[in-house]
Amino acid sequence: MSELGPWEYIGIFVGTLTLSLILVPLALRFAVRREVLDHPGGYKGQAAPVPYLGGMAMLGAFTFTIGGAALLRPPPSGLTDLLVMLGGASLLALVGLIDDLRGLGITIRLAATVVAAVALWFGGTGVLLFGDPWLDGGLTVLWVVGITNALNLLDNMDGLSAGVAAIAAWTFFMVAALNGQYLVAGLSLALAGCAAGFLRHNLPPAKIYMGDAGSLFLGFMLAALGIRLRLDQGPPIAVLVPILVLTVPLLDTGLVTISRLHRGVSPFQGSADHTSHRLVRTGMTVRGAVTVIYVAAIASGWLAIVMSRQTDAVSGYLLAALWATMAAAGGWFLVRFTPESHHEPPSSKRLDHGPASTSVHRTNP
Repeated sequence: MSELGPWEYIGIFVGTLTLSLILVPLALRFAVRREVLDHPGGYKGQAAPVPYLGGMAMLGAFTFTIGGAALLRPPPSGLTDLLVMLGGASLLALVGLIDDLRGLGITIRLAATVVAAVALWFGGTGVLLFGDPWLDGGLTVLWVVGITNALNLLDNMDGLSAGVAAIAAWTFFMVAALNGQYLVAGLSLALAGCAAGFLRHNLPPAKIYMGDAGSLFLGFMLAALGIRLRLDQGPPIAVLVPILVLTVPLLDTGLVTISRLHRGVSPFQGSADHTSHRLVRTGMTVRGAVTVIYVAAIASGWLAIVMSRQTDAVSGYLLAALWATMAAAGGWFLVRFTPESHHEPPSSKRLDHGPASTSVHRTNP
């Protein structure tokens, strides 16, 4: 997209938000009619079946808005990159939808993510850190797989993954707009709009779930936007900014991985040991836990914006060190609130049920 003005940015956000607000209820009704539902069972805490397909509604709102914007204002460069990003997002949403409906193994989901990441690299969107195509390509795949599955794992409580994704996308918009990167800014704003529209029906108690289709779509797009972001300061500040934006899902994934390995449990085996579950164990309500994580996402996003404007590298390092210290302190506090057992009884929180689960459900608080 060429240079965009305030009204064009507003149009992208409002258009995607409105479409999402329209399509999500339609997807909800369709899912109920066709019985595309997530049913209670196992150690999930939900009390009744909840419709899926929220993720496909988000994808539809995002694709339609971005496609329309590209037709009205064709990007002078990056059209191939845009098509590859949309193709990768659609592929992962489709794989996620099949997983929601029939169940797929972790191997297939990871393989699809790797394929989308490789396509992204060859399509012109990749990490440019080492100057070596093999190293940069490998790091691109690692980043995309890591972020995509981190968002997938984060969907373990009503409103959590969509809200964090909306905050992260809005932060990417701010950083990109301030640095004159109009394609990244427009895509970020569209992603924030579709996630916010879905959130209207996903806040506790959720009326619809995004499913793996939604979390894989959001994770892949956030990973791609982080790669596309270019800052004049260059590395390492340019590397730290997207990491800061996505601190919450990265820390959550790290916490559950370390916790499960420490307990002798496979990292791919679901358990109620996410950040949100641990916050509930401190005595918070589900809404309170989700709000605290929102605040952490906003704080890390604000720090990323500040760092992106730094011209002094030392100041940037100090800011990153401060946030790393605070994150480590938070992790040390939460690590004490481990699951009482691997299969906990149903409670007022949604529990994840797989290695990259988006269907971590809850009963009404």
